[in-house]
Order: sequence, then structure tokens, then C-alpha cells
Amino acid sequence: MRVLIGFFAVFFSVVSAYAEDNLTTAIASIDADVVFMRHALAPGFGDPANFALENCTTQRNLDSVGRKQAIKIGAEIRRSATDFTQVLSSEWCRCKETAELLGLGKWTPFSGLNSFFQDFADKQVVLEKLDQKLRKLEPGVTLMVTHQVVITSVTGQAVGSGEFIAFNTRTKEARKFRLD
Repeated sequence: MRVLIGFFAVFFSVVSAYAEDNLTTAIASIDADVVFMRHALAPGFGDPANFALENCTTQRNLDSVGRKQAIKIGAEIRRSATDFTQVLSSEWCRCKETAELLGLGKWTPFSGLNSFFQDFADKQVVLEKLDQKLRKLEPGVTLMVTHQVVITSVTGQAVGSGEFIAFNTRTKEARKFRLD
């Protein structure tokens, strides 16, 4: 039994060190000033036809696996001792819930991170707002919880649920990583 407990203690400390190393290394390696995160797991594809931004019951939302994923990722971020200057979230419920469950403190909804996948938001308007925000970031590193289509439009890289892209707004360098 002691051997098994010892194994799990070593395993989980290695996993935590791996997550910390991924986050801090990704940011430092390209001098990132933004970390994009795709919302945690929300099963399905797109949103229902009756989508309404102000009504979470009309949206594709996190399931119990997605909620656990967001909580676990938040714990890994806190373990890394990475302090984000600000945390911004798309106005979609799955992103707001992810931002809340990360447990990183105050976060703010920002329409410049909204999904334009099914034209529920205007792509040009969203990307213009985001571009303006990226040009006027506070010093430090900003976490942005958003959607795959937004992340791909800015960085050129696709991400899965709960994945990250560290991004340098000056050089446009991007580095993909996971914490879970």
C-alpha cells in the first residue's frame, strides 16, 4: 500500500510540475503577453438554432466532464504561480462558466472574444474589437477564454477544448500547450 501511495504522490507531483512547466515555459519562450484558452469541454457541435446570448439554456454548455476539466486546469494555473493581469471571457455561457470555474478571481466578459462560427456574432466586428484590445493590453499577461474559431483566426492554430495558445502580440509568435 505504501508503495502505491508513494507512486501516486510522485506521479501527481510530476503531473503538476509538467503543467507548471508548460505554462511558464510557453509564456517565457516567446515573451507572450496573451494566453488564449479554448473553453472547457462542451459536448456537441455549434449552438442550437434558437441560440440567445442572454439565455444559457439555448446554448451548448459545459457538461460535468468540462466542469471538472476547468476546475483542474484552474488548479494547475494556480500551482504555477502565474499571475494574469486580467482574465477576459467570451460572452457565451460555456466560456463564462470556464472562466468562473478556473477560480482565478475576477474575470470580465468581452464581446471581442465571442464566437462567429454560426454567425451569431459578426466576425469582422468581433475581430476588430479583439484587435483593438490586443493593441492596448495592460502590462503583463492577459488570459482570454474564448472559442476555437477566434483563436485560429488570430494565431493560425487550432485547439481542442481546454487547450491553450501563448501568443506574443508584437511578433505574432504562438505556442500551443495543455495543462490537463
